[in-house]
Amino acid sequence: MERGRTFDRCMIIDDDEDVLLSARLLLRDMFKRIDSFQTPAEALAAIGDPPPDVILLDANFGRGETNSSEGLDWLTRILKHDPEAVVVMITAHGGVQIAVEAMKRGATDFVTKPWSNERLLATVRTAASLHRSREAARTERKRRVAAASGPAPDTPFLGRSAAMARVFSLIEKAAPTEANVLILGENGTGKELVARELHRRSLRAEEVRVSLDLGAVAENLFEAELFGHTKGAFTDARADRLGRLAAADGGTLFLDEIGNLPLHLQPKLLTALERRQVIPVGANKPIAIDVRVITATNMPAERLRDDALFRQDLLFRLNTVEIHLPPLRERREDIALLTSHFISLYSRKYGRPERELPAHVVAALEAHDWPGNVRALRHTTERAVILADGETFTLEDFALPHRTQSSPSARPPAPIGGELNLDRAERQIVEAALKKHSYNISSAATELGLSRAALYRRMEKYGL
Repeated sequence: MERGRTFDRCMIIDDDEDVLLSARLLLRDMFKRIDSFQTPAEALAAIGDPPPDVILLDANFGRGETNSSEGLDWLTRILKHDPEAVVVMITAHGGVQIAVEAMKRGATDFVTKPWSNERLLATVRTAASLHRSREAARTERKRRVAAASGPAPDTPFLGRSAAMARVFSLIEKAAPTEANVLILGENGTGKELVARELHRRSLRAEEVRVSLDLGAVAENLFEAELFGHTKGAFTDARADRLGRLAAADGGTLFLDEIGNLPLHLQPKLLTALERRQVIPVGANKPIAIDVRVITATNMPAERLRDDALFRQDLLFRLNTVEIHLPPLRERREDIALLTSHFISLYSRKYGRPERELPAHVVAALEAHDWPGNVRALRHTTERAVILADGETFTLEDFALPHRTQSSPSARPPAPIGGELNLDRAERQIVEAALKKHSYNISSAATELGLSRAALYRRMEKYGL
């Protein structure tokens, strides 16, 4: 920061050149940059490069005008363009009356012409400080929301197969652009890793990356999570809360399981993306946003293109670039590479020796269908690292089922052999439903008559 200059930028809008010159000379030691404009239209076009700490706006522009209607109209336009703008009105005629109306419309403060230099300096300094404190508070809220999204996974994005080469190529081409990306793939294929790579290689890499798993949000909280809410907007809304769209401002928002977004909220998301602004639940003032949206779903493409399930105009907005992640059974040549990585990772984590992986074990791993994909391979390898005893891994360490092929039309079996143990019977049914639907959680939960959260709890309980 330049010595003695506390703030970054000030904009002065007045049709009188003498007023512009006087204000610039008075404020030049407070700001690193002062831009002056004789018409509000010129100023509005330049308002975001970067956003000013404070805007001084005259109330009258037409010759002989004294009712301040034009200045008040431009105040409304400026705040619509940038709801976070801090505007100080300059009034000459109508004094206090005009100032009160300006404050009602969103002005931060006012000064009257001819002004007192001390009064103008104090007003502008206070207004610019308010803008800075708002920005600091907004940054802190964004940091907290981003932190709540969870830490970056420790799984690198690995693969040597032709299928993954196509994925890497799409990431390389799409990442540096502002295009929205839709990632399709079964559960456990690594959709979040693709989103992470897209952000890491983007022009927004230094900005925040916020994630929201729509599959883990209760339906009555979707709107508040996405758009935020004000204090008292609904029961338990004890304080204002920043929504994920606003928290990701300037950066990237990753919406996982976008297919779970209720149909009645899809138009609101579309409107927010088109207008680049959100209105929190319980508020009436929009918040400007600048986000790149990356979405993912395990919903099959044909279901996603069903109007009864997903609005096609929103789909067009989200899938400028579409990336299909192959299941692990279609990239078997990557299984040895992934397994070796997980062995190294968990051997270090648990202080275990990094055992050799024999060829016949690799062959068995490659022959398995892995309905849970990379996530299942990771969990299986972690278990093997913990339980293995010998100098090398064995097939028993990985506990692969004897039957590796599952029929997609298989029905969940009833308990067999006269077994009446409820837990074992439930585990069989849950596992069969997951295999039938290729570990598509939504579809398996529907068939079982469970919510997604309830199915996840049972999967955790039975180690599935």
